[in-house]
Amino acid sequence: MGGTPDQTYAEVVLGRRSIRGYLDKPVPRALIEEVLAMAMRSPSSMNTQPYHFHVITGEPLDRIRKGNTERILAGEPDSREFRKGHPFQGVHRDRQVGCAIQLFEAMGIGRDDKEARQDWVLRGFRQFDAPVCVIVTYDKELSDADDTVFDCGAVTTALVNAAWSKGLGCVINSQGIMQSPVVREHAGIPEDQVIMKAVAMGWPDPDFPANPVKITRREVSEAARFVGFD
Repeated sequence: MGGTPDQTYAEVVLGRRSIRGYLDKPVPRALIEEVLAMAMRSPSSMNTQPYHFHVITGEPLDRIRKGNTERILAGEPDSREFRKGHPFQGVHRDRQVGCAIQLFEAMGIGRDDKEARQDWVLRGFRQFDAPVCVIVTYDKELSDADDTVFDCGAVTTALVNAAWSKGLGCVINSQGIMQSPVVREHAGIPEDQVIMKAVAMGWPDPDFPANPVKITRREVSEAARFVGFD
């Protein structure tokens, strides 16, 4: 499972999926640097390149997992730094629930299985036990610029696709950065940067039940309007 070097771009994009179960196998730094170099070819507004990547593994990542999980279980409020907005409603909530249903069915987690559901939630707070976590931040001085958020989204999308093309799997998430003080401390993130997202990264576990799941996508006809075409 995972991409291979001889894939076409279309095969990477259509084959990629979020990976939530990883092999206990380190990822070479040189490979991550290669993936980041590919991702950073993504466009940014007037070439501002507002993003930073903090690539964490080993003991520092274990400390982040532990602190994040312990504070959540202790009832500490969510302290994410990037704006969260309101809870999803309507069709967006329906898609969120649909995603959860697909994953829970694959994992064999029943509707009333509170213990298994709790374990699933805690996996997210632990960055899905991936060997690597990439924390995406941006310069605080650009916090009011909507282009900055757009550019960070673009480079993160490029990152997960580049990783897949090299046989790695990723899942973009916010659970792993719920407790931003913990992340900032153990990752050594400067105060002039805003913590935006996390990307769990590693070698996909082919035996993890949720990994083959391809979350349902809308048809082009549902999402796009064409104006001025014959």
